[in-house]
Amino acid sequence: MGSFVVGKTSLIERFVYNRFDEKYLTTIGVKISQKILPPVQDLQSSRLIQHTFLIWDIAGLAKFDNVALNYFKGAAGALAVADLTRPETIKDLSELCEKFRSVCPAAMLVILGNKFDIFQQDEKPLLELKKIAANYSTELLLTSAKTGKHVQNAFQILSQKLRTFA
Repeated sequence: MGSFVVGKTSLIERFVYNRFDEKYLTTIGVKISQKILPPVQDLQSSRLIQHTFLIWDIAGLAKFDNVALNYFKGAAGALAVADLTRPETIKDLSELCEKFRSVCPAAMLVILGNKFDIFQQDEKPLLELKKIAANYSTELLLTSAKTGKHVQNAFQILSQKLRTFA
C-alpha cells in the first residue's frame, strides 16, 4: 500500500516474477498476484511452514474512501511503501498506515522506502520513515524494485512476522 507511483507494482513484479519494467503502468483498482514461498522450519515446533502470499496490488491512494478501506479488510499484513525521492509520499504513508490499522488492528506491517537506487541520501526522509516504523514497532527497509535490493527480504520479514503472530 502507498501513494501513486511509489513503486508498489514494480516491487511485486520483482518479487513474484523477478523482473522490472521501466514503463509506468498505473494500477486501476486492484491486481492480485500469488507466490508460494519455500517451506521453512519453525524453530519452536520444528514443523515445516509454508506461506502462500496472495498479494493485493491496490491502486495508489490519494484520499481514502470506503472502497479502498474495504480492500484492507481481512489482510494479515502489508508492506507500506513510500518513494524516497518524493517526501510527500512519506507523509501520506503515515496516514495510510493509520487507516490500515483502523481496519486491521492485528495485521503485521513492514515499512519500505523504495527507489533507493536513485535516492540522494537525504537524512530527513530517512528519519521520518524511521519514526513511522518505530510508531508501528516494525522494520524499515530501503528497497529498489529496479535493482532488487531488499525486495525478497521485505516479503521474508513479513512472512516471519506472520509466522510469529500465528
